[in-house]
Amino acid sequence: MKKSKSLLDIIIEGTEDIFYIWKREMVKCFKDQGVLIFFILVPLGYPMLYAFIYNEEVVHEVPVVVVDEDHSFLSREFVRKVDASPDVQVIGYSNDMADAQQAMKEHQAYGILRIPSDFSKKINNINFWEQVHVQAYCDMGSMFYYKSLYSACTDVSLEMNRKIKIQRMGNTTTNREEEVSTSPIEYTNVALFNPQSGYACFLIPAVLMLILQQTLVFGIGMSAGTAVETNRFRNLVPINRHYNGTIRIVFGKALCYLMIYMLTATWVLLVVPHLFSLNQLDHPATLSLFALAYLLSCIFFAMTVSVFVRNREKPMILFAFFSVPMLFLSGISWPGSGIPVFWKYVSYLFPSTFGINGFVRINNLSADLTDVKFEYHALWLQTGIYFVTTCLVYRRQILMSRLRTIKKHREMKAKLAKESLVK
Repeated sequence: MKKSKSLLDIIIEGTEDIFYIWKREMVKCFKDQGVLIFFILVPLGYPMLYAFIYNEEVVHEVPVVVVDEDHSFLSREFVRKVDASPDVQVIGYSNDMADAQQAMKEHQAYGILRIPSDFSKKINNINFWEQVHVQAYCDMGSMFYYKSLYSACTDVSLEMNRKIKIQRMGNTTTNREEEVSTSPIEYTNVALFNPQSGYACFLIPAVLMLILQQTLVFGIGMSAGTAVETNRFRNLVPINRHYNGTIRIVFGKALCYLMIYMLTATWVLLVVPHLFSLNQLDHPATLSLFALAYLLSCIFFAMTVSVFVRNREKPMILFAFFSVPMLFLSGISWPGSGIPVFWKYVSYLFPSTFGINGFVRINNLSADLTDVKFEYHALWLQTGIYFVTTCLVYRRQILMSRLRTIKKHREMKAKLAKESLVK
């Protein structure tokens, strides 16, 4: 009679199996070049590439062609001040709009500044108080060009407006009266947490968190595809006595991925921003707890969706397409208030939505866990949900493997019995 195992024996056996699966999964990760690329090389190099590309933060000296139809002192003053701004560089003048447009088509310039022929006439016509309009055209292939040209023209027009008002007031006013009259409401623009209004400060933290999720999905999916291809029954779970329990399989694999990505996340979230002097206002303890919840939710999410992977190449086809939409759905690149309710709920399926928003607030706004409790609790909720779905996925794989093994044994027995009858 088979002796029943005590609770202690079951715990010891389960622990040994967890570490056996962890060790085997670790060896598989470092022997598989494809998995190694996604787990190590991509997280090491991809953040550096992104940070290096956007390290300049803002675009300066955008080349602009001027079409000056007025040829007056005021029009030349306007052009000279626009050219003196750090954002715009006047590279030449055109006789008409056709020549200027040709320069933009050939990418010699990315903007056109057109000053109408009645520019100075309307400004100096104090009897009718006419307004004059300066036209600025920009290559919308990049919002940076538009922002630079628009900001420069706006600043120059405001400054010239102030001087024109003072001139029309005459010499009967004091300096204080002129200051109040030209600017009744004084305002100061302070860009909090991003003083240079740069692109990298708000985009790179979001990209870093998305890289962690996507590389985990790609690496775990590729490992699952390899397991399916090499398994005789085309299952995720190999035929091995140590792979005999759902919890121990999930824990063993998750422990392997977590240990690798604890180091990877340290590089991606701490070292890379420091190397490129990006905002880092976070507290190490706060970021560590938040990153732990994020990594676990990403790991179990990736293990759940890996059931749909039947070969090594499929993860790239399934998930690479969703990288950019996930960035938009997070509400960082595109305002969350402008996202329809349906897509907002769809975004809640992905850990990156909560991870990106929480990390940006912790890293850029010096928030603590109480300030990001919605995102933090959502990540732990996702961890629990995806842990359950992962267990269900692997339990189904174990049962399918057992059924196919039994079926195979029965077929072999039937074959042997048939051969013995023939003899």
